[in-house]
Amino acid sequence: MHVAASATTSTGKARPTLRDVAMLAGVSPKTVSRVVNGEAGVSAPKTAAVQRAIAQLDYRPNFTASSLRRSSGRSAAIAAVLEDLANPFSAALHRALEDAARDRGVLIFAGSVDEDPERERELVRAFTRRQADALVVVPASDDQRYLAGEVDTGTPVVFVDRPPVGLPVDAVLTDNHEGAAAAVHHLIRHGHRDIAYLGDLRSIPTARQRFQGYKEALSDHGIRPSPATIVHDLHTEQASEEAVHRLLSAGSPPTALFTARNLVTVGAIRALQQLGRQHEVALVGFDDFPLADLLQPAATVVAQDPSEMGRVAASLIFRRLDGEQWRPTTHLVASRLIPRGSGELSGPHRD
Repeated sequence: MHVAASATTSTGKARPTLRDVAMLAGVSPKTVSRVVNGEAGVSAPKTAAVQRAIAQLDYRPNFTASSLRRSSGRSAAIAAVLEDLANPFSAALHRALEDAARDRGVLIFAGSVDEDPERERELVRAFTRRQADALVVVPASDDQRYLAGEVDTGTPVVFVDRPPVGLPVDAVLTDNHEGAAAAVHHLIRHGHRDIAYLGDLRSIPTARQRFQGYKEALSDHGIRPSPATIVHDLHTEQASEEAVHRLLSAGSPPTALFTARNLVTVGAIRALQQLGRQHEVALVGFDDFPLADLLQPAATVVAQDPSEMGRVAASLIFRRLDGEQWRPTTHLVASRLIPRGSGELSGPHRD
């Protein structure tokens, strides 16, 4: 166990150290470390002496990564590098990881990358320096070979939502292509042919996959979308809101919208409400979001299952930590179209 120099409390007094506990208890620092970490091999009298010293000194272990290490060499912590913890998708994913980890007595360290590749690397460096047992990564960078050293030394790594590039590790993904296609087929069945696409950053693999699903679904029905109704690189609600205002003020506005991310959907709905068009222009969004069912009309969505993705990712992590081995694989988690009203508004071509 790591023994740090004495720190000070908020009152300016030196915090008691592990060595202070050992001296008061009349045992070695290693014995104190074993008691603190719950390891076997310490006699009952020595355990009692250490516990009395801890109580008398009000000693609090230094829960840095090194002091969390167990006799197995693990830190009892998993690092989650997520897109944005404030986003409902990331929040649900984080909660699923946390629930699975709690059952195993393991902590989750988490941080947001905010679509910043350098931030991704910074978080990974910070977590690996703290010797996290495993990594769950929603990447922002376009090449993750920088993680090869961690993988080679046996650290389990699982990518979620976006596939790894240049790194042979497990991945848990949504079938974005099929989900997007299902949304567009749904709008076409309700009489729409002029269907606009509003998507996230083109640098994001999931955005490209959803755009491909959109195009192929239109092609299946012999529809060629107008370039004027395709809007990429919308990464905020405000950008989406402004894009919908532009689309609907054009000479030949679309009769339906496919919004390829939850924040894009929220911005689009806000614009429709501002224009009083929410009961005229159909909408299907990719990703569910809180209160979507309470809108008027309620929002039809293609719902991912971030909770299931988190559970699958956690299962893969713990199986590898338990010693199982297999060739890295990709696990697809199905999406589900939830019709609530906005996607069922009739278009001009419905029979």
